[in-house]
Amino acid sequence: MAIASINPATGEQIRTFDALTDEQVDQKLQLAADAFREYRSTTYAQRGELLRRAAKILEDEAEQLGRIAVLEMGKTFISALAEIGKCTKGCRYYAEHAEQILADVTYEVPDARVFTRYEPLGPVLAIMPWNFPYWQVFRFAAPALMAGNVGLLKHASNVPQCALAIEDVLRRAGYAEGVFQTLLVGSPAIEGIISDDRVRAVTLTGSEPAGRQVAATAGSMVKTSVLELGGSDAFIVMPSADLDDAVTNAVTSRTLNNGQSCINAKRFIVHEQIADEFERCMVEKLEALRIGDPMDSDTEMGPLATSEGLVIIDQQVRDSIAAGARVLTGGKPLPSPGNYYPPTMLTDIPKGSPAHREELFGPVALLWRARDADDAIRIANDSTFGLGGSAWTQDRAEQERFVNEVETGMMYINKFIESTVEVPFGGAKNSGYGRELAQFGPRSFVNAKTVWIAGR
Repeated sequence: MAIASINPATGEQIRTFDALTDEQVDQKLQLAADAFREYRSTTYAQRGELLRRAAKILEDEAEQLGRIAVLEMGKTFISALAEIGKCTKGCRYYAEHAEQILADVTYEVPDARVFTRYEPLGPVLAIMPWNFPYWQVFRFAAPALMAGNVGLLKHASNVPQCALAIEDVLRRAGYAEGVFQTLLVGSPAIEGIISDDRVRAVTLTGSEPAGRQVAATAGSMVKTSVLELGGSDAFIVMPSADLDDAVTNAVTSRTLNNGQSCINAKRFIVHEQIADEFERCMVEKLEALRIGDPMDSDTEMGPLATSEGLVIIDQQVRDSIAAGARVLTGGKPLPSPGNYYPPTMLTDIPKGSPAHREELFGPVALLWRARDADDAIRIANDSTFGLGGSAWTQDRAEQERFVNEVETGMMYINKFIESTVEVPFGGAKNSGYGRELAQFGPRSFVNAKTVWIAGR
């Protein structure tokens, strides 16, 4: 894919960028290594002040930054502002809490002073996706920088202006040259960068195939890696749930970010006793959503980020229908300029069809009927993915079963999943490994060094 900004609402190419040459990449890696030697010696107070300045710039320039995201990947302007607000909160959270999270951990040992000290690893490569072009980066960068690491960002090739804007914000906040750099390179360059001795760790948020490649390369070099991959999150609804509340949250979760989020609810598993009413209400709400210009404040859903994404989800839906799935609403791209795909709902999902086995990265809801809690858990676990899930029930016994038996990295009860800075984030099964946010963020890329000092 070329490194280019293309407006997904119109298909207009806004700007293109030349990829860095091998020599330029080498220079940036050396700059990162040199910067780390200085930056690792800064105090938590100094790092916190820099991050607070970055938060202030994000806050003051939210509208300008939000417009870049809208133009490059099509999210609504309102959601872009909310995303930048989340980045601001994340920066301030780690500026305040990282020192405590990374404080020495002491152990009671006779006649010795023994503790664990968390030391930064060095330059960390972050391979980030386009769907939350600011938050995904700051979710990594804020805790990593507070831990004393330096960052190298390989952002998705369709959001280069967002990537450069992030680097610019951090530089203007006062970070020294080389502490955080954007690498405008294509995917073929990633293996070589990970393999370079100056890069000490890698984190990726992206597809399962990309994660496997990154993990294989990092593993061969014995380097730390954190992977947040795809998801096909289950949204279980039982008879005791508040049905109106469940449907409203189902629609919000499925269409959030134009349906392009790893933690969107995707598979709706509804007890057969209430499934007909749930189906009727959800279809009604999906069809009422306002689709259009993402800059318009009345728009509730904009275009998909790329023309390729539109082709993929259209093919997945058509192949699922051909295999026997039934369309309840939507099902075809809209006949208008831009990458617009309508809110869609399928049911009677055949085993082995794309809707059954693949992640659908767009506003397509999949409805299953479950006989009871056992059946709901079976359907929820019938997936190679295990990022997150939610269950809607007032029954305490059912709540406990879903928490214990649904195979996910995150399980929310009577709430849809969202990434929140105070709460750990990450998946199980083919959805990746490692955790981000909360106390895990700063500790993801550190050497937990054991220190034993004999005598008192």
